[in-house]
Amino acid sequence: MGKKILFLLVIILMGVSSSFSSREDRVSRLIDENPDKEFLIFKFDIKEQIAAPALRRTQRAFEAADTLGADVILIHMNTYGGQVDIADSIRTRIMQSKIPVMVFVDNNAASAGALISIATDRIYMRPGANIGAATVVDQSGEVVPDKFQSYMRSMMRSTAEAKDRDPDIAQAMVDPSIEIDGVIDEGKVLTFTSSEAMRWGFCEGMAENIEEVIELAGFGNYTLVEQKLTGMDKIINFMIHPIVSGLLIMLILGGIYFELQTPGVGFPILLAASAALLYFSPLYLEGLASHWEIIIFVLGIVLVAVEIFALPGFGVAGITGIVFMISGLALAMVGNQGPDFTGVPLGEVGQAFLIVIIAFFLSLSSSFYLGAKLITSQGVVGNTLSLNTIQDTLAGYSSINVKMRDLMGKSGQAYTILRPSGKVEIDDEVYDATALTGYIERGEPVKVVKYETSQVFVVKVKKEEV
Repeated sequence: MGKKILFLLVIILMGVSSSFSSREDRVSRLIDENPDKEFLIFKFDIKEQIAAPALRRTQRAFEAADTLGADVILIHMNTYGGQVDIADSIRTRIMQSKIPVMVFVDNNAASAGALISIATDRIYMRPGANIGAATVVDQSGEVVPDKFQSYMRSMMRSTAEAKDRDPDIAQAMVDPSIEIDGVIDEGKVLTFTSSEAMRWGFCEGMAENIEEVIELAGFGNYTLVEQKLTGMDKIINFMIHPIVSGLLIMLILGGIYFELQTPGVGFPILLAASAALLYFSPLYLEGLASHWEIIIFVLGIVLVAVEIFALPGFGVAGITGIVFMISGLALAMVGNQGPDFTGVPLGEVGQAFLIVIIAFFLSLSSSFYLGAKLITSQGVVGNTLSLNTIQDTLAGYSSINVKMRDLMGKSGQAYTILRPSGKVEIDDEVYDATALTGYIERGEPVKVVKYETSQVFVVKVKKEEV
């Protein structure tokens, strides 16, 4: 009798466990509760590197779906991954959505794409597609330190748990040290094929196209609406791409450098101003760049200019100006509200500063190189910018005005007050002059003792010495 009771308890527990592991998702519940409804399905694409444009596209898609009253959001994905912080923002937006979200992996959902896919309510894959390989790497493809891997492992686990998927399998997509019997051996990063993903609960079905996905999901009567990007959306998405932002920063800094080196030329500062407009405008329209961040950048330029033209050496004003310029450019990329950075991932701030600092040094080194090339070049352009012919003094060339040179040792009087600069009158001619010591009042006798930079240098003498 006791064995029968124990057996029944085991059966009951297995049934309870089974009911938890196969709990009804939001898509199934939506269909079951509305059997005769014509469903509105909103589709948008993530077929690019996971970067700022992908986040913007996602945010616009969810806003449009909410406005239209869509019943389901469907992501058409094909990506090799991208920025972890951007993927985290997209993941968070999906998981906080009141509208059920499905994804169709059309070939690839690698790295950051895998994290986004696992965050959805249902995953569908094309036969031959892949999902996984979420180890965090740097721009050169090298694996980054474990503290970054730990953060990614945690996100993968928590996301899988929230969507009732195996967290150990999700973590194995990041960590090669994890071994799961029958799934992955130690020392390998997990990537699933379509059939493997179905077997282990990371794919709800295989389909060749969007129509098959919708049919497999159980939507018999539906209207499909696709996201349409305006021309302005496409321009903004292009302008906020990290590579484009980096190039614009280089143009801004390079233009400022050349203008400070050759004040009055005009073209370099016009180039810098145009690049700054293209850099800040899309970020300002997106609500990322604020007035105070732009003001910090402009103030940085002013401080650098003051340091170069008004103050000797290069000290506090110049260093502060550089810090302000870098900070203004970097913080414009970050979605903070004023000086409040609550909720802004630290990695997002760090990456923004990294982009600006790299662009800053590349711009500075390029400016030095191009400046030297333009000045020393023997080509047509170089010849128009610099004089290459040597005017040797042995051949009779001299920068000294012969008439002015003849004034050496002559006496005259101060035509104006010299404090220390002014004018003197010698042999009924008026010349620019500088007093070597002290001030000289108007009318006092003077004597020329030196000539430099198109003016004479004089000292005050006694009347009897004249």
